[in-house]
Amino acid sequence: MTSISTERISGRSLVEPALFGRLVARIVKDDDMGQALAERVMDQALAFLGACAVNPDAGLSPSGLVDVGWHTFVLHTVEYAEFCESLAGRFLHHVPTDGPNELTRAVPIAATVAVVEASGFAVDGELWAMSADCSEGSGGDGSDTSGSGSCSQCHRGCHSS
Repeated sequence: MTSISTERISGRSLVEPALFGRLVARIVKDDDMGQALAERVMDQALAFLGACAVNPDAGLSPSGLVDVGWHTFVLHTVEYAEFCESLAGRFLHHVPTDGPNELTRAVPIAATVAVVEASGFAVDGELWAMSADCSEGSGGDGSDTSGSGSCSQCHRGCHSS
């Protein structure tokens, strides 16, 4: 009989504790966020990047809160580049979605969450909720902000390469 593990990988397990602590401290300071929430944000940003690493052409998009963690990590360029090389064997580019043609490359948030979960990572549903990055109706930028799960914009408009 084959045993299947249901244990999920935490995003924070992908980096050394000292780096995780520095990233969280930066979120707390720069985004005026509480420690516990900043830890959850960074954990999910790392899980998102882990999913991007094993799904190279998926064009995954973070939620607004998860994107805060990604932006924070990108600022630590040396550590971010080393993380990308170690985990993915390549640099995980943060690609802005500046126009309508770019929007089609980014997958909906709900699909991103499914890929993160399928990649073995624990998902913090609250941080991926549509209310974190979409409001009712259309955003005027081509993104669906109805909360239906099809919104594909991070809070600054981006997706992974």
